[in-house]
Amino acid sequence: MKYKNLLYEASSNVATVTVNRPEKLNALNAQTKTELLDVFSELKQDQHIHAVIITGSGEKSFVAGTDIGELTELDTETGKKFAEGGQQVFDLIEHLGKPVIAAVNGFALGGGCELAMACHLRIASENAKFGQPEVNLGIIPGYGGTQRLARLVGEGRAMELVLTGAMIDAAEALQIGLVNKVVPRNDLLSTCSSIAQTIAGKSQVAIRMALKAVHVTQEVSLTEGLKLEASLFGLCCGSGDFKEGTTAFLEKRKPVFKNK
Repeated sequence: MKYKNLLYEASSNVATVTVNRPEKLNALNAQTKTELLDVFSELKQDQHIHAVIITGSGEKSFVAGTDIGELTELDTETGKKFAEGGQQVFDLIEHLGKPVIAAVNGFALGGGCELAMACHLRIASENAKFGQPEVNLGIIPGYGGTQRLARLVGEGRAMELVLTGAMIDAAEALQIGLVNKVVPRNDLLSTCSSIAQTIAGKSQVAIRMALKAVHVTQEVSLTEGLKLEASLFGLCCGSGDFKEGTTAFLEKRKPVFKNK
């Protein structure tokens, strides 16, 4: 895969996507969003890829937001379409059907914070910074920030960050539940790779079902969620991976999953 603003590599069932605009702190312009939509559409169909890592190029920034130059001509109608375009990309990532890990290596502001929140796991380097500063421009987060932030950290903290436009460091992001783990910058990619490889070695049938079950927790009642969980559990029990996993456990050996 060759892109203008992205770097792509794959190894051992894990793909790494790098937003590569370091001179712009990896800000998301229209070209980059189109390329993200393309690469994740391909990854969704690629049966050889079981997990994805996304990060930013350079040492300063994961993604520092949207390219502000593209905002200046927006009006009510085009602004709505602009937000919907970004939401389309991030919804694809969230519902990819395989885990996506954000390796947050610096500034994750505005659209960058929203990109990280669309991922299933967020691992931050100690120098990472997070924020939704859109109110400073007279707008609000438009790529899912108002929705995913509240679901991750609670309405109160989300209100504080969105209304003040404040930026927080990695330690505070960990404290409020915005990230899963904080590691030294030099260990960031190796940590993410280790997690991705662990997930990639599991039954991908079970991984897909687990993603689907957890995703609905904010959208349905507990009763409905439990019904879905039971149905997905049943589908797992009908898979060859379930038979292999239980047999391997009883035989005290490592399972060899065929992901079906």
